[in-house]
Amino acid sequence: MTDTQSTGTQFTGYRSPLETRNASRAMRELWSEQKKFSTWRRIWLALAESQHELGMPVTRAQVEAIRAHLDDIDFAAAAGHEQRLRHDVMAHVHTLGDAAPEARAIIHFGATSQDVVCNADTLVLRDALAITAGKLARVIDRLGAFAARWRALPTLGFTHFQPAQPTTVGKRATLWAQDFAIALEQVEFAANALRLRGLRGATGTQASYLGLLDGDSAKVDELERKFAEKLGWPAARMLSVCGQTYPRIVDAQVVSALAIAASAVHKCATDIRLLANKKEIEEPFEKDQIGSSAMAYKRNPMRCERACGLSRFVMGLVNDPLQTHATQWLERTLDDSSNRRLVLPEAFLALDGALDIMSNVAEGLVVWEATVAANLAAELPFMASENIMLAATRAGADRQEAHEVIRVHSMAAAEEVKRFGRANDLMERLKRDPFFAKVDLDSALDPATFVGRAPEQVDRFIATVVDPVRHRHAASLTAKAELRV
Repeated sequence: MTDTQSTGTQFTGYRSPLETRNASRAMRELWSEQKKFSTWRRIWLALAESQHELGMPVTRAQVEAIRAHLDDIDFAAAAGHEQRLRHDVMAHVHTLGDAAPEARAIIHFGATSQDVVCNADTLVLRDALAITAGKLARVIDRLGAFAARWRALPTLGFTHFQPAQPTTVGKRATLWAQDFAIALEQVEFAANALRLRGLRGATGTQASYLGLLDGDSAKVDELERKFAEKLGWPAARMLSVCGQTYPRIVDAQVVSALAIAASAVHKCATDIRLLANKKEIEEPFEKDQIGSSAMAYKRNPMRCERACGLSRFVMGLVNDPLQTHATQWLERTLDDSSNRRLVLPEAFLALDGALDIMSNVAEGLVVWEATVAANLAAELPFMASENIMLAATRAGADRQEAHEVIRVHSMAAAEEVKRFGRANDLMERLKRDPFFAKVDLDSALDPATFVGRAPEQVDRFIATVVDPVRHRHAASLTAKAELRV
């Protein structure tokens, strides 16, 4: 096949956008066929080496033969074996045996398929959760820096997406960062909860290993301990019991943690999209970027939109592993396999892309201070009405009478704004009313007096939440997210 033909064939079949557009190279490689099957070979190596050390009929030469072929996988040969055998694990047993014929007789000695698959999956899940945790930490770090910069800038608050008591730009960013921090706790919990399946045999009873070791339970435990440690896994963190597989509720726990993280992405990205409509805060927009093919003036928040789409996909996957676990009949049934091949990698790959987007967005968020101030000023007179009423009362006015006077003027000013599109003239109306002659109305409109402890809360949040995250994940914070599209 020529280079041109080879290049052309990649466009004639479906390729996942998670591979071509979204997920990072590190996460894609982690869920690759190369990683999967080279990890299987490391499982077989750890098993064979442990068996050799316990005096089982496995020679050092056979162990070294496996070690010499951990990564040079003949995928074409494996595909041929699987087409013939209809069994993926046995196909790779034969493929490794072809590469290391002196070890052929002892590869997979005493093992069942899930001694390989479950342990390998657990190792991949551990590494995938570590990447995810690092990227969550990076978003928290970037949002923390943004919050610190804008800790005291007053901005209009919203409840029910209606104008509400002012907050600060920095305080609002801490709300986003807090969601990510909670998501990080869930991801870290899921990672810490992982347990290696170990060497348990066909239904989890270790019967095959007990038979191979002449009924010596202590040697079975020693075999499993050696096996775990050769994989770099603490022997103390293995499942106490299992059936044929590790309990699939673990997958549900992992994907649920990813979905929580995805919801944090979606909330943050949606808020930024809403604020972009208000022309207050926008995601980065590059010099040659096109916002719309028709409307040349547009700056569509396409990064946040894409993050929302990917996050929605992850959140929608939660039901699959729950159903998979719920329908694992007795010691195990096989309908989990085809589902897990989709759900686990795609949940990680999609969230990985979404987190890279949010890290990129958080690094380059643009604040339009003049618009922030103008939008706040347009609503502030209404919000100042309670302060004005209290000031009038302190100056000797009747509280109920002050309330009624302000209410009448407020309704009239709102009518001007909504019916005629005019500026909010509430303060001018109050200044003309003799009732408020003794009240300093100008001081009542200082935005800084409306934000309460928001700047202080930002400082405390950074000290108690962001900084500890930075400390735990320092190695993950230096990289910048590079988006392919």
